[in-house]
Amino acid sequence: MSGRFISLEGGEGVGKSTQVRRLAEALRARGIDVIETREPGGSAGAEAIRRLLLEGAGDRWTAPTEALLFAAARADHVARTIGPAVTAGKWVLSDRYLDSSIAYQGGADGLGEEAIRTLHGIGSGGYLPDRTLLLALPAGDAVARAAARDRDGADRIGGREDAYHARVADSFDRLAAAEPDRFRRIDAVGAPEAVTNRLIAAIADLL
Repeated sequence: MSGRFISLEGGEGVGKSTQVRRLAEALRARGIDVIETREPGGSAGAEAIRRLLLEGAGDRWTAPTEALLFAAARADHVARTIGPAVTAGKWVLSDRYLDSSIAYQGGADGLGEEAIRTLHGIGSGGYLPDRTLLLALPAGDAVARAAARDRDGADRIGGREDAYHARVADSFDRLAAAEPDRFRRIDAVGAPEAVTNRLIAAIADLL
């Protein structure tokens, strides 16, 4: 079987990390060799940059610096983890990828989509997933889930104000509308197993 690259996207609290694990289990049950990964992170170099990005005060980095750090982490992630795994015939499931940078730094921070895609072209050769699964929740549900998850304190990006995360959600919606061949919008309401079944249905044509 040929390798595939699937990204799971969405705002804070929509259940991406849980669903990456559950989807990986479902694919392994079908005999598929699966790699679970995340952004920022997923390789030794990218994990080092992750700590710089997510720890510290909310204003630790300017928006352009943050975008550059994400692009650098992604370049290492693609070169060291994603690319080799897909070439070897494995499926890679990533908790976030390029579209998060476009939604957060490009959209919510105002840097613009073109700037983020330019950095991605330089660092990662413009490499895109075979399918992007956008998990979506009503804003109130997402806030409640994120609060429950982050009882011990959100990271410096997740802890930003509600208006920021509303801009993120709007950016994701625009991306999904602009690239319907790559994106599938997934209702994240309901029991985890129900959401996983929706994810499997959304990639059935790739199996």
